[in-house]
Amino acid sequence: MRRNSLATRLFFSATAWVVVILTITGFVLSSVYKNATERAFDRRLNLYLRTLIAEVATPDEPPDRQFQSLGEPLFELPLSGWYWQITRTDSQKADVRASRSLWDKKLPKLADRGVDLTAAGIRLAYVDGPEGQSLRMVERPVDLGADGKFLVSVAGDASEIFDETRSFDYYLGGTFITLGIVLLLTTIFQVRFGLAPLNRISESIANIRSGKAERLEGEFPVEIAPLARETNALIDANREIVERARTHVGNLAHAIKTPLSVIVNEASAHAADPFAHKVLEQTDLMRDQVAHHLERARIAARVTIVGTVTEVAPAIEALTRTMEKIHRDRGVDIEVKADPNAKFRGERQDLEEMAGNLVDNACKWASSRVLIDVTVERPPEPGTGPRLRIVVDDDGRGLSAAERAKVSRRGQRLDESKPGSGLGLSIVVDLAALYGGSLSLGNAPIGGLRAELVLPGI
Repeated sequence: MRRNSLATRLFFSATAWVVVILTITGFVLSSVYKNATERAFDRRLNLYLRTLIAEVATPDEPPDRQFQSLGEPLFELPLSGWYWQITRTDSQKADVRASRSLWDKKLPKLADRGVDLTAAGIRLAYVDGPEGQSLRMVERPVDLGADGKFLVSVAGDASEIFDETRSFDYYLGGTFITLGIVLLLTTIFQVRFGLAPLNRISESIANIRSGKAERLEGEFPVEIAPLARETNALIDANREIVERARTHVGNLAHAIKTPLSVIVNEASAHAADPFAHKVLEQTDLMRDQVAHHLERARIAARVTIVGTVTEVAPAIEALTRTMEKIHRDRGVDIEVKADPNAKFRGERQDLEEMAGNLVDNACKWASSRVLIDVTVERPPEPGTGPRLRIVVDDDGRGLSAAERAKVSRRGQRLDESKPGSGLGLSIVVDLAALYGGSLSLGNAPIGGLRAELVLPGI
């Protein structure tokens, strides 16, 4: 839908940005938290590592009291996931001391796996433990000079890091989902509230086009107020142009008709002269042409006015009463079935001129009955307005297809005995076309001619 297209685009754009920003922020925070957890875990490993190095550097302690200062019971539990290992590297014979938790197994050497020393002189990496555990391991080579060279290693169960990180991710995801929902609801509110003035302007313009209002009324935010002012100025300028056009049309009509009247008067004074007769004949044609095109110009100017609406039922009823008086001697019965809510998007005098020509023509040719049916139909396609349909049937002799085509042309009459100039139906066709409507002729169900006029409605 047109009105929600901007709101929809804004909503989806804001939603996309919220999702992208929260996702990126979530990844960053998760990474930061994981790094912080690893650093805390590494500090713990380094503490045990320094303690072991101190024990190795003071070999005078009795064997039963060595490595008791670690203070971690998990080093005593078999395969607990926490292990230490001291390997002498300057001896041909392997000399390895390890925590009870290793249970006769060994920790891998990070040096053999290509892990480089850090600036602090240690190696850090994740390795697989004795029972397939994921371990975070730190090792450091120690050179005690004459006392030997050693490789001291400490490993801890990395599931602590993973569990902490996973718990943080769960809490972070829940928090961000809640925050995202709140932000989206806030965005919806802001979009609806922020676009409300635009929706009000759209509705006001629709009311102007339908004739329910003449200008944009009410207070608008400072961002929208210039649009409202310019729209009202455009409407005023349109009306001013139309009024100026009407004035010019009237002036042109007087300017042309006066010389024509002089020519007619002079020619009438010499009516016996064949040349004067020809002049009179051509001036009649000129008058018809002038009247016809001035009428088109007048109507075209009126059609450009925004917001003109006519109630159809009252106009048709008034027209019916007039036609009944005009054709009283012929005893024609005029039946009207009009939708009381039908409205014509145009001026009343144009509606009366079009419908009047059709009803008058039907009354002239009807034997006894004329039926008028007025309905409003739904828009034929999206983006268009309702259609007003006026159907006039008579029970006269009707017309053939060739005759129907002929009478729609300007000045064409099938029966010279009937009064009229032959301009009626052509005027209806021109008027309807100027309003974006149409006139079609066909066979009436009651036996005569059907004239079907389609115009813009409401």
